[in-house]
Amino acid sequence: MSLPSLSRIVVAILAMACLPARAVPVPVPAPIQTVIVPYVRDPVDKSYRKMLAGLARFERDHALAPAASLRFRLLPRLPTTDMAGVALRIAGERVSVPLALDADHSFVLPHNEQAVREDAAVVANRRGDSLTWRAAIHSPGLAPGTRRLGDLRLECRVGIDAGLVSNSSPIFGWLSDALSSADQVCNSADGNYLFFTDRPVFGVTVRHGARSEVLPFSMLYAGGRLAASDLRFCDCQVLLERSYYAPIFDPGWPDDSIVEFDYMDDAPGATP
Repeated sequence: MSLPSLSRIVVAILAMACLPARAVPVPVPAPIQTVIVPYVRDPVDKSYRKMLAGLARFERDHALAPAASLRFRLLPRLPTTDMAGVALRIAGERVSVPLALDADHSFVLPHNEQAVREDAAVVANRRGDSLTWRAAIHSPGLAPGTRRLGDLRLECRVGIDAGLVSNSSPIFGWLSDALSSADQVCNSADGNYLFFTDRPVFGVTVRHGARSEVLPFSMLYAGGRLAASDLRFCDCQVLLERSYYAPIFDPGWPDDSIVEFDYMDDAPGATP
């Protein structure tokens, strides 16, 4: 090879070395997707839609307690339940609405369209099986230690439609297929819808005008037939001494009948 030819080759190699390096494409990472984990409902948390159905029942049957308003109430189910600091909210896939609790742990349920669409639940910051729920309907002007029968009738209908009761034993007959609706449960002597007093109860009397009747023992303390092994299935578990049935199924007692309570700490010889 001649010297000029070699010179031309060297020049070409040097020229190529001076060319800019080809850009290597850098892969662009795919955008990170946000995954929204829906709220997982505890079996004892309450369906928001069903509780709204309870509100609708209250409006339909308001004539049973025309002067009363509706609240819902949380009650302890276990002896270990700490009611101090209980918080409540409506929880869905995206929606979260805190609910204000009164001193007696009662609350008003607001209407929220997003919560309806998301089939939200009403949840407390407690273990699901540590609480029980009831409708609270109280006509004004009643004497302390009394309830109005029409209020109790409406509480039962609202409570069943709202899905509030969490009993899970066959001993509670209204859970059977034969008693599946509020009208069946609340209008049947076998309905077994439990009410609770604020203190342990000694006796219950129903009055209307000159008529009065002391309720039998079978209508106190969840019927007085619960074995210790059955108590864990009943949402009266820690409230057994405060539980009673009312004759809401008996049309012979008008809605204005008064239910009076004798409390254990009022009984002769009781220690206050």
